Amino acid sequence: MVEEGFISFKDMCARFDVTPRTLRYYEYIELLSPKKVGRSRFYGPRELARMKLILRGRRFGFSLEDIRQWLLVYGQKGTREQYRIWIELADRQYATLSRQLEELQTVLTELKGLRDETQDLLDKMEP
Repeated sequence: MVEEGFISFKDMCARFDVTPRTLRYYEYIELLSPKKVGRSRFYGPRELARMKLILRGRRFGFSLEDIRQWLLVYGQKGTREQYRIWIELADRQYATLSRQLEELQTVLTELKGLRDETQDLLDKMEP
């Protein structure tokens, strides 16, 4: 019997809306370490918290390797160092996303301009 507070592989997939393949991959690259009972996997509070951090990191555009390294720091050097490294990663990612946003705004402006020019040409054509 598994301890209270642990959830099954299937429940973990459902709770975080990830595929079984994704969950197995996260385990393979050592982002998650579920408790194994026979062939079954069970995820406790530590793994649930890590999964939240992984998914949040992915949403912010961090690579899985960045996330893995960041999670390793906690186990090796503690919370203070983990926070310091998080700030460095966040600053770097913020700069990257800001550049991408500027580029996207430029492309949107150019696209709208071309669209409007084409609409003007179309409007001037005889039916």
